[in-house]
Amino acid sequence: MKHLLKHAATWMAGIAAAAALSTAPVAAQDQSTWDQIQETGKLRMGALQAPPWWSKNPATGTWDSGLAVTLGEKMAETLGAELEFVEVTWGTAVAALQSNKIDFMPILDPKPERAMSIDFPSNPLLYISLAVLANEDLAADTWEDLNKEGVTLAVPQGSSMDSFVTEALPLADIQRFPDNGASIAAFQSGRVDAVSLFHPPLLAARKKLGRGQLVIPTPAFSSPTSVGVRKEADKTFRDWVDTSIFFWYETGETQKWYADFLTEFGLDPKASPAIQRELLFSK
Repeated sequence: MKHLLKHAATWMAGIAAAAALSTAPVAAQDQSTWDQIQETGKLRMGALQAPPWWSKNPATGTWDSGLAVTLGEKMAETLGAELEFVEVTWGTAVAALQSNKIDFMPILDPKPERAMSIDFPSNPLLYISLAVLANEDLAADTWEDLNKEGVTLAVPQGSSMDSFVTEALPLADIQRFPDNGASIAAFQSGRVDAVSLFHPPLLAARKKLGRGQLVIPTPAFSSPTSVGVRKEADKTFRDWVDTSIFFWYETGETQKWYADFLTEFGLDPKASPAIQRELLFSK
């Protein structure tokens, strides 16, 4: 009898240990973003080479300029956390949030389809207009000018730009690339007639390439962009992001960060479309 009881106790102890191991990942996975940041002291932001949002210094390998970089630094400073950059693409950012590889992704448009998978603060981060950088001899004043067979246009795959031009330009040859840099490189090499992005990255690209016409085709498409966060029951982090970006937008800090980058890049902020809606439509 004692022999049977000994084996039963051993068996029950094994079951308890297995149960503890099986529930540990679930408990960790259920930890909110806010609690995770407080515990680890780290704030993880998705990033990709896309001036004026993010710009990596090729000499040092560090992300050292861009509006999103400044935003992340301000957020980390306020939270008393260390900012970590995790490289993603526009097409993988949502999955990176869902799988807990990053805590937030700036410059992500709050589209209804995305809101089914991730969360967004109530307030937008800034506003941007869709533009094209095109060969000088290409008619591009309107979207209909570009909606012709034989016109080739590059966009980042899975982006808002991709969705818009796919619907607006059914006759054009839309070529999709992993990110902004690859899309611009396709235009630089002559593989496409034009590249379509929201206007801020194209300002930097036009400056760097020294060629092409930068046009905001009509009817102009201006859109809010925001900060994507993980969808979770605890909304503390999402609500804190909402309060923070609202404050920085309303006090003019966000527009200032943008102007600072343009100036650093050798561009005149006054000659560039604003990212603050009130300024964008007052001109």
